Amino acid sequence: MNEKEWIIPYARPEIPAELLQAGCGPLLSAVLAQRGVRTAQGARTLIAGGDECLHDPLLLLGMETARARVRMAVSLGETVAVYGDYDVDGITATCLVTDYLRSKGLRCLPYIPDRSEEGYGLNRAALDSLRSEGVSLVITVDCGITAVEEAEYARSIGLDMLITDHHECKCGDLPDAVAVIDCKQPGDCYPNDKLAGVGVALKLVCACEGDSGAVLDRYADLVAVGTVADVMPLTEENRCLVRRGLAMLAQHPRPGFSAMLQEASLDPQKLTATAIGFGLAPRLNAAGRLGKAGRALELLLCGDAQTASVLAAELCELNRQRQDIEAEIWQDAQHMLAGVTPDAPIVLSSDHWHQGVIGIAASRLAEQFALPAIMICLNGEQGKGSCRSYGDFNLFEALSACSEHLIGFGGHALAAGLNIRSDKLDDFRSALADYYRANRPKAPPRQYCDLLIRDPAMLSIENVQQLDLLEPYGNGNPRPVLCLSGVELLSLSTVGGGKHLRLRVRLGSSVQEGIFFSHTADELTLREGELVDLAFTPRVNEFRGHVSVQLQISALRRHEGAPLCERILARDGAALWAAADFCPDRADFVRIWRESGGELSVPDSPEAVLAQCPAGMPPERYCICLMALQEAGLLRSRDGGIYGAHSAAIEGKADLDTTHILRALRSMPL
Repeated sequence: MNEKEWIIPYARPEIPAELLQAGCGPLLSAVLAQRGVRTAQGARTLIAGGDECLHDPLLLLGMETARARVRMAVSLGETVAVYGDYDVDGITATCLVTDYLRSKGLRCLPYIPDRSEEGYGLNRAALDSLRSEGVSLVITVDCGITAVEEAEYARSIGLDMLITDHHECKCGDLPDAVAVIDCKQPGDCYPNDKLAGVGVALKLVCACEGDSGAVLDRYADLVAVGTVADVMPLTEENRCLVRRGLAMLAQHPRPGFSAMLQEASLDPQKLTATAIGFGLAPRLNAAGRLGKAGRALELLLCGDAQTASVLAAELCELNRQRQDIEAEIWQDAQHMLAGVTPDAPIVLSSDHWHQGVIGIAASRLAEQFALPAIMICLNGEQGKGSCRSYGDFNLFEALSACSEHLIGFGGHALAAGLNIRSDKLDDFRSALADYYRANRPKAPPRQYCDLLIRDPAMLSIENVQQLDLLEPYGNGNPRPVLCLSGVELLSLSTVGGGKHLRLRVRLGSSVQEGIFFSHTADELTLREGELVDLAFTPRVNEFRGHVSVQLQISALRRHEGAPLCERILARDGAALWAAADFCPDRADFVRIWRESGGELSVPDSPEAVLAQCPAGMPPERYCICLMALQEAGLLRSRDGGIYGAHSAAIEGKADLDTTHILRALRSMPL
């Protein structure tokens, strides 16, 4: 199962004076400094950066040619097709380009392939159908970068093609299209190679229109939803696009989004990127997963509030069906892996899974086992798979290395899709395992904590509210993860019908309340009164007029003192700030001396030192005692270090209170 190594910063957080003077509270200042922002100007740019973050669309390779071809289509009144993907990024991109071309008076046909029947990307039958409809130009959005054969076929039947995509380019030739626009293609120098598919589509429309501001005023909501749903980094240009889209959704959402927000019980005035990711995106995605992406597209193109309301309700019902199907697939996967501890990528297959939902189950498996996971839906002699990576393992490169066993594949480093013959499954599984073992991720999965909190005042309502200034949160700009270490667990109780865990811990003289979703006390094997470590994000909670700070816990464990102990024994002065809560008193020294019979010796390794810690004494306190005894001369070693030190006699009486380590700990500010 997924056991993460915790990375806790034990040094006192940096709180730049310039940020405090600029009006940032201590918690926000500490988070900004941890992210490399230490000046007032830097904070203003991050928090309120505007259109200066946007780049010229003509910097994208191929954009001049693409713009000329679209303008020619407009001037000639051609029939154009927009060929998209069935996920949220593809649906929003299809809507954006379709709406724009229709506003120019063109007959524009949006086309999104059926996920189960046609699969991802271009196919010849669809191109034939579009040609029969009088289409002379096909513009792909969020797909097409690997469609070399399909582009050649399109040319052979008289279809011009513009490719706009953001996926990785396979080694070899690009599609032979009128223009290929992809921020990841070789030779492209666009400053942002992390655009979503809808972001690339936006750039095409901006180039054609010649006024990026006006285009954003019309389509920023679509760009924001597609960018967040595709988990693109919310930094720099993407951050600006999403912030602008959130404002549009709050002030004047298009009828389709307005109806969806109402169905999802989301307040437009309090909408965040997180709410898009967990509220709007799954409902739109459900349509594509269940083969009805056209209904989602119809919703977003709809101009009538009443029709939008009916479509939004339909999408919510599809999402409920998707959840039921997902639960069945998940149970199947758990049965397949019962009693198994995988040590290589998980590859599972079945002939009764739903193709559109297996990706979600693959994501859950990857998280559960801290391994890449691939789930394959079989249909006769062939199968279609959804792949999810874990950690920094590059899944796209892995599939490239195993491509001899695949019919085809495409995607990103973290997520991909594949087609495979059923009789190649075992060979593929074995080849992928070999590749993984030879290219195992360098670092084990880790629970990173941005800041260690010792001062309860850091978690005041005002300080926590200021963190909202860092919205939109998401990939590349995550919510800060804070940590409490070695705090007493006061109470545990289940909520939500036993599905979730509510707890209270003591931090200094205050009591903090937290919620740990999808966990129970039995699962965690924790007891009240124990010392625990918590990784969490603080939220301001309003309930029946009462406003308080709640810790939304992402990880919880029995207190692990070894990492800080090693720093104490290594004389790491910066770590003493975190150790101040474990400062010993005279009774601790007396106990250690008596239990050793006056013949105290320190083993040669940190592990052995902790093994002889007196029962019930925090290991950090024990290590501090050893360091103070050595400083006072009551422990000595040949090399002057703590390891291997033994009891020693001194003249007179030792005054431990005057040792540097105890004076430093007792005067240590929060």
